[in-house]
Amino acid sequence: MDAVRTHSTPLHVRYHETDQMGVVHHANYVNWFELGRTEFMRAHGLDYAEMERRGVLLAVADVGLTYLKPARFGELVTVESRLSSVERVRVLFEYEVKRGADLLCRGHTLLACVGRDLKPQRIPEADRAKMVALASAPLAPRRR
Repeated sequence: MDAVRTHSTPLHVRYHETDQMGVVHHANYVNWFELGRTEFMRAHGLDYAEMERRGVLLAVADVGLTYLKPARFGELVTVESRLSSVERVRVLFEYEVKRGADLLCRGHTLLACVGRDLKPQRIPEADRAKMVALASAPLAPRRR
């Protein structure tokens, strides 16, 4: 991942995040992605809570993960998050979960901007401009 546009969020694996096999249960990676995403936004001046108070909600429309190696209770892992692309209504984040140099999991979330009525809406221009400046990929072509 591009280090300049990547935000790292360290965390220790908690006991309740593990399963009977002693490894992190697969569903917890999605929670870690959310933590990484909100910390990425906070670190770059996009206050998720303030956006929601204004009625700008980012709903997960798609999530995907690829598991490569297990994480275990007590280990220090890092969630590396980056904003990959920004459209008028949607944003794509990509993630890597690492233990030191070992890549444990990679994934993405596609978020759609919706209002309180849960109907799609454009990302407000001020928020979108900040996101575009942080995105690591060019904008998607406009559809007509």
